[in-house]
Amino acid sequence: MPQELVGEPDTYDVVGVGFGPANLALAIAVAEHNARQDAVPVRSLFLERQRRFGWHRGMLIDDATMQVSFLKDLVTLRNPTSDFSFLSYLHSADRLVDFINQKSLFPLRVEFHDYLEWAAARFTDEVRYGHEVTTVEPVTENGRVEGFDVTASGPGGTTTVRARNLVFGMGLTPYLPSGAALSERVWHNRDLLDKVERLQRSTAYPPPVRFAVVGAGQSAAEVTKYLHDSFPHAEVCAVFSRYGYSPSDDSPFANRVFDPDAVDQFYVAPPEVKQLIMGYHANTNYSVVDTDLIEELYRRVYQEKVLGTRRLKMFNVSKVVETVETDDGVRATVESLTTHEKTVLDCDVLVYATGYRPTNPLALLGDLAGHCRRDDLGRPLVARDYRLETAPELAAGLYLQGSTEHTHGISSSLLSTTAVRAGQILDSIATTVPEQLAVSAK
Repeated sequence: MPQELVGEPDTYDVVGVGFGPANLALAIAVAEHNARQDAVPVRSLFLERQRRFGWHRGMLIDDATMQVSFLKDLVTLRNPTSDFSFLSYLHSADRLVDFINQKSLFPLRVEFHDYLEWAAARFTDEVRYGHEVTTVEPVTENGRVEGFDVTASGPGGTTTVRARNLVFGMGLTPYLPSGAALSERVWHNRDLLDKVERLQRSTAYPPPVRFAVVGAGQSAAEVTKYLHDSFPHAEVCAVFSRYGYSPSDDSPFANRVFDPDAVDQFYVAPPEVKQLIMGYHANTNYSVVDTDLIEELYRRVYQEKVLGTRRLKMFNVSKVVETVETDDGVRATVESLTTHEKTVLDCDVLVYATGYRPTNPLALLGDLAGHCRRDDLGRPLVARDYRLETAPELAAGLYLQGSTEHTHGISSSLLSTTAVRAGQILDSIATTVPEQLAVSAK
């Protein structure tokens, strides 16, 4: 049942659901806002289901690099003078000169993750780790929803906090093809490093002799190379529906699709233009691979063909049509899309590197979701400041970090505009905080 809005204890101007890079960037923006002498302070709290900060830990392969410039960090495009920048991190780690001498815009993924942890460590008082949000209930005042009671389950049971504004930064959910299910022998690449470590420690099975990797994107290519490196006596079979890995377009003009200004242009474009833009520039992000990695994998295939020791095999223009788990692995049936010829692969492990899908934040809202406006395709309508468009009786703010590709464009789930988006969300919230404080004080 809706509750009447009373009292200020445990009431926050902003409660963030999730604490990945998106809401970490928001936390930084709030901290920098509150440091201004002329600012009305914004009180924030973030609820994160993981027990510590982590961002795609399962893919922190030692030699994997970022695919975006270090300048697209948590703050620089919003505030180039911030001491939360990647350059500030490098300086604190005594690696700034060494990084400059490297002459690269793209740090190791392990290093960038360490930067994120370095920044997150400065918000221990604002984050409750190990807390998974389970329900969001409306808090009403004179028939209007002026806030939300957010309940999360954690190590000590459940806890409830009150939010004047709720910001969803829940990240992405691993995607699996229809009928696929994860197990000890069927993985998603999200869990790669942890699963490999367990496999290497296990004494219950003999050393693996064959892996299959399903997918055609950057992660699939990285997994294929990693397994080929890590298990020098095992065969690695890459299965994908394309003729070959497609190179990503990271040319300067194409990269403009990730600029903050591109979000403005995309937002006001008519639906048919939005669709054109997404189609034209899909090869900047979706199911594409860095050229250097493509060339390295091809070099390995050719070298093995010359030497007569073929461990890396490509099943292109193909798909997995059936998987059956056996006592010692997975039997995968691969079918050619052109000839319909079928090949049975008895694998120790099958890895799906088939990407992610946005997590549906509205699933947490219960009946409140009915107050959110939608387009003709059932997708939520989102204002330019990333606030959900709602019925008038829902006065409190609901904001999305992610799940906005249909309104804000291709960069919605990427790091490219994270810093700028965090500032825009905070600016939107900060303009309403004095008004919300006045309402709660009545």
